[in-house]
Amino acid sequence: MATRLGRWVSILISGVLVAAGCSSDMDEAPVPRAYHPVIVTQAYAAPPRPVYVAPPPPRPVVAYRPVTPARPRMARTPWGTVPADWIPPVPPRPWKWIIIHHTATSFGNAAIVTRWHLARGFDEMGYHFLIGNGTDSGDGQVEVGTRWPKQKWGAHTKSPDNRFNDYGIGICLVGNFDITYPTARQMRSLDMLVAYLMHTYHIPPQNVLGHGDVKRTDCPGKHMNVALVREAAMQILAQAGDHQFDNEPMLAAGTELMHSVNR
Repeated sequence: MATRLGRWVSILISGVLVAAGCSSDMDEAPVPRAYHPVIVTQAYAAPPRPVYVAPPPPRPVVAYRPVTPARPRMARTPWGTVPADWIPPVPPRPWKWIIIHHTATSFGNAAIVTRWHLARGFDEMGYHFLIGNGTDSGDGQVEVGTRWPKQKWGAHTKSPDNRFNDYGIGICLVGNFDITYPTARQMRSLDMLVAYLMHTYHIPPQNVLGHGDVKRTDCPGKHMNVALVREAAMQILAQAGDHQFDNEPMLAAGTELMHSVNR
């Protein structure tokens, strides 16, 4: 009995000691646990590719070409309305004479006569104006030669001192006036052109001449009456109120005039 009681006492004491040991263990620092970080992977979104924008094409380089306004067909002057190309764009040459010619052909125009003159060694058509007869240009059409806009000397009436080329305005009518007469429209255009040139360049009527008046030649033909041209031009000027030539002396005629102008 005593032995059994002692055994239970021993068991009880051992339980108390075990309990005390558990209590002391609780007061000690806990044993650290190994830390294994959890890596969360996330899908990498690549940045968007840049959108290629093509540069604008270079602007074409266009050479600057000044635009020359077209000249009007007609122009008003203090004297009246005349074709604009009768008025040269450069300062005038000191013209003194008007010399009238014919082509001595039944046809022609400024381009054709230019070819004839180039073949003869001229630099361009020798006349300043050409009046058509209706074959290769209009009947009475006044074509302005390439010399006139430049106010260049003529190449139509040779003389010892060359004065009729240097200071003479050459007007040629298409036709052979040894055989036929100039047309009425040719004569109206000639009268108007001569009157305009007389007024503008102060050329007196006695200085309106036929080619044969200053050189031994049949030009401008026996059917071209230059005296009538002078009279018609004077009438046109008088009607326009231009009387600057009213007191000019009478013109000598024929061979007498030819010798006088060549002295």
